[in-house]
Amino acid sequence: MDEVLKTIKYRRSVRSFLDKEIPKEVINKIIEALIWAPSAGNLQARKFFFISNIELKRQIAKAALNQTFISEAPLVIVGCVDRDRIYPRYGERGIKLYAIQDVACSITNAMLVACENGLGTVWIGAFREDEVSKILHLPDYLRPVVILPIGYPAHIPSAPPRVSFIEAVEFIE
Repeated sequence: MDEVLKTIKYRRSVRSFLDKEIPKEVINKIIEALIWAPSAGNLQARKFFFISNIELKRQIAKAALNQTFISEAPLVIVGCVDRDRIYPRYGERGIKLYAIQDVACSITNAMLVACENGLGTVWIGAFREDEVSKILHLPDYLRPVVILPIGYPAHIPSAPPRVSFIEAVEFIE
């Protein structure tokens, strides 16, 4: 089976992590995955914050509607849209859509590289953006749109059911 597809099918949303440090070389691979994702107009209108400080992780978990498992991950990435970088070329559509898609592509890459290296992740979209912005002292032009806890999984959930090809795809000729 194709290795990328194999990783895609193996990846799970992990919400329990071992207390084990992530090697620097693996973190560097995740950074590469973030950077090499496609972006609208190659503007790369995104910024990522890597958080390992336990107190900051606890505050972020609280801002994420008390999803306490976030603070248990050895690393938490907060992905942000860079409004100043996207707006001059694409205006409001760039801010409201393209830059979010850019962050999504990067985070998906990071999740797959993390999985390939034995790590678990879970995409967190449920959080109070204003609180996360304050916790990280973000400038106004950066908008947090995703929180990604990363760590060695304490438990890997089984695969959830998927819709059939017929339900998911329609060919138009």
